[in-house]
Amino acid sequence: MTDALEPMPTDWQRALAVVAHPDDLEYGCASAIAAWTDAGKEVAYVLVTRGEAGIDTLDPAKAGPLREREQRASAAVVGVTRVEFLGHPDGVIEYGPALRRDLAAAIRRHRPELVVTINHHDTWGGTMWNTPDHRAVGRATLDAASDAGNRWIFPDAGPEPWNGVRWVAVAASPYPTHAVDVSATLERGVRSLLEHRSYIEALTEEEPEAYCRGFLEGIAERAGERFGGRPAVTFELFAR
Repeated sequence: MTDALEPMPTDWQRALAVVAHPDDLEYGCASAIAAWTDAGKEVAYVLVTRGEAGIDTLDPAKAGPLREREQRASAAVVGVTRVEFLGHPDGVIEYGPALRRDLAAAIRRHRPELVVTINHHDTWGGTMWNTPDHRAVGRATLDAASDAGNRWIFPDAGPEPWNGVRWVAVAASPYPTHAVDVSATLERGVRSLLEHRSYIEALTEEEPEAYCRGFLEGIAERAGERFGGRPAVTFELFAR
């Protein structure tokens, strides 16, 4: 795909990022979040799981609290202090009314204009299969953005309905339409991903900082080829 990417909208004040696991936002998106918080915008995180099944060498009872701490530290690097965990089981998240209800309640609590989530498509592009958790959370978030505004859907979930979501932006989508210039914040993105050190050290034998920097600089450079040559984070933007 060679079509130029459009700049993400900037005429909003509050965003809510909803993903499945600790580290989902840090694999690229956090650099954009740093740009938004630097501009004075409010961003909160909702994690559907604590990532307790993500480290093969660590029992989930220990991995969950560790990954939660790493996620909070990671969020702080990019200016995010409100981080919630919904406690769904890692690896077996189920798309359905229970998940939609929890996400609608979160949207009603935080009242965002922009909702950010993770790739809901079957693949990352080509034949690289996406995980069930990502697909379930991405699709449920897209649906919950509408559910949150309907007082007759999940009427007992959270405070008053919120119909103020104007966009849902899907990070890491294989079909991006928009982008954020991260020239000034890519380094913060690297530091944010590096806070997930326990996960990264279990994932790769490469030195953690070199791994984080290489991965994030690579995807930002590739995105920049469609965004005026500037390092960028991409999104597939759905307007509401």
